[in-house]
Amino acid sequence: MSSLWITENRNYERSCMITCALSGVVANREQCPGIPYTPEEYAAEAKRACDAGAAVVHIHARKPDGSPSYEVEDYRNIYDAVTSSCPVIINFSTGAIGIPVEKKIAPVQAIRPAIAALNMGSMNYAKYHPAKKSFVFDFVFANPFSEIVPLLNAMKESGVKPEMECFDSGHIGNSFPLIDMGLLEPPYQFSLILGVLGGMPPTADNLTHQVRLLPPRSDWQVIGISLDQWRLVATAIAIAKATLVVLYFMHVRWSGRLTWIFAGAGVFWLLILFTLLFGDYFTRPELPLQPPAATRPAP
Repeated sequence: MSSLWITENRNYERSCMITCALSGVVANREQCPGIPYTPEEYAAEAKRACDAGAAVVHIHARKPDGSPSYEVEDYRNIYDAVTSSCPVIINFSTGAIGIPVEKKIAPVQAIRPAIAALNMGSMNYAKYHPAKKSFVFDFVFANPFSEIVPLLNAMKESGVKPEMECFDSGHIGNSFPLIDMGLLEPPYQFSLILGVLGGMPPTADNLTHQVRLLPPRSDWQVIGISLDQWRLVATAIAIAKATLVVLYFMHVRWSGRLTWIFAGAGVFWLLILFTLLFGDYFTRPELPLQPPAATRPAP
């Protein structure tokens, strides 16, 4: 099992798929007016995401008043509305704090979406406010093996693909005993989540480090928190492009004209991506940490 730590995942030939988390679990309309609450709003947002190129939508269910829901009925209503509006793959969340395992997994067992999230380790889960020098919230997100294994067994019995959500490198390592036990089957699906306080900081180095830790026959996606998402998406694209160059274009010098054309096109697109990335970086204005006192809402 220890050999899994030193292997690399190099399956970069498969098509890229975009996932859209429609609501998240914490934010509300005071922070983002576009967050859906009702099944009809979920369906409208899912169709917009699908039309923009998303293949998967990640569902954290809400009640019509916007509060988080773990009820089968709410998940079913959202599932039915979304699948009626567009042909996307549905991914149900099972992440929650203080909710019994049986309640977390009940919507997955009852509705059987294609994918369900499987949080792969415990961690501090917090948000810090630099201006106030205090924490906006501060939780312990507990995901011990005693909960991971029953969730995984229930997904397997229901024919649902587990999406392993990893907030730190150790969470990737937590998959290795599950693979050894035969509870996970390839291709393994990993979500590398960076930017949560208590997890892996959102840097390009950390993303490439996590990709190197993945076991063979793994598919992966990157999730960044807030504005960090865009930098990490650019890094993921750069990793894929650089790997393709290394794998296929190392012998361009001795190859025919057609290979030269494909090599030039790959490098050209890589330059375009870096141009867009750095253009955004150097032209983006600095945002204040908080609004001016005259316009700042009362706490």
